Amino acid sequence: MPRMLIRKNPSDFKTLPLLVEATAEGLSYQSVGMPLNFAQTLSKRRPVSVADTERFTLELANLGVSVRLTLHWQGRDYWVLVRQRRQDRGDVVLKLISGYVPAHEVNLPLHTAVQEVAEECLLETPEGWLSGRFNDIWLPAPYASALHYREALSFRLTPFSGAARPVRCANQPLLERPRAYVHLPTASLQLIYDLRLEVPKEAKSLSLFHVDERLEGDQLVARLNRKRPDLYLMSLTDGQPCAELYTLHKDQLKPASTRGVYLAESFAPQEGWVVSEERIRWKDWLKQQGLSAPDKESRLKRLTGKARQMFRKVVKTG
Repeated sequence: MPRMLIRKNPSDFKTLPLLVEATAEGLSYQSVGMPLNFAQTLSKRRPVSVADTERFTLELANLGVSVRLTLHWQGRDYWVLVRQRRQDRGDVVLKLISGYVPAHEVNLPLHTAVQEVAEECLLETPEGWLSGRFNDIWLPAPYASALHYREALSFRLTPFSGAARPVRCANQPLLERPRAYVHLPTASLQLIYDLRLEVPKEAKSLSLFHVDERLEGDQLVARLNRKRPDLYLMSLTDGQPCAELYTLHKDQLKPASTRGVYLAESFAPQEGWVVSEERIRWKDWLKQQGLSAPDKESRLKRLTGKARQMFRKVVKTG
């Protein structure tokens, strides 16, 4: 049965509507109006349009932040995706770790992005859950009242260099140069940060879980469901994605089905500063990237190849 980790009052969360000005050289935003609670924000997330995708001025409902998280584990890199049932859009997608930026962090969305990693991506070992650091700053342990976090071992989160075109909050350039797009169907500005998560070598028998808050009645509730880890890994080769999805349980990669899978709009085509789609089919995204799904035999060979490597290590140390 899913385990409840925390419970919050959604009315405590406040965000701010934005005025966005986009040109071919860059994009800037600033808050306008009064802070809005969660319900008020959702009511403003209605479709908008622009005549020119490179140059426009637009008032938007909110600022959102996502993390394209690259997990480095056992010498390989993987993008981290999470499964989410989007109650406001009535669909289920695989998406980047993401969340709404609260009013007091609109000028520092990187802080929100880092916290979202701590809240949504949980790393478990037999000795307890891993806490993390962003560079030299400790991340919060959001579920410390319900879960045991290890004190002597932590993962490390570091930023990649970001997008070419600058994004500014008022006149202040944002740190780490996130990719930005205006999502027309929800009237929101979305920022995507590239971060890297390094798992310490001492972390053995690693399992990954996704925890997300859902509205239950008049409360936001975060639950851990071990039967549905809802966190997926997309393998990378030389930094480029492969057409494979896995879950990770006790150091074992298990292939995940991609049948009927949709990816969130951050994977859909971007034109200028604008994304117009709500989601994109996995198969369509593969075509867009010039990728083809591996057959079962090649995937099995790769997994059995890893098993042979592990067997050789056991023999050498035996």
